[in-house]
Amino acid sequence: MEKGNTMKNLSLKLEDNIFQETEKIVTKVKKNRNRYINEAIEFYNRLHKRKLLTKQLSKESKIVAKDSLEVLAEFERLNDED
Repeated sequence: MEKGNTMKNLSLKLEDNIFQETEKIVTKVKKNRNRYINEAIEFYNRLHKRKLLTKQLSKESKIVAKDSLEVLAEFERLNDED
């Protein structure tokens, strides 16, 4: 965790199988459960931020492509007039 970050208390309900698997893993990797869950959520957040960014870039790319085709068509009309 970066210096200056504060921690928030959170009550969390986990499905039993997820809890049991988590307990096995944190024991094997010798990691504090809170740290493990924080890292898991941080990873999941980065994954979804990347997916959202990809979706936004795709949407904007389609808009730019449409505008580019309109500009190209205009240039072609200008060339045909010469």
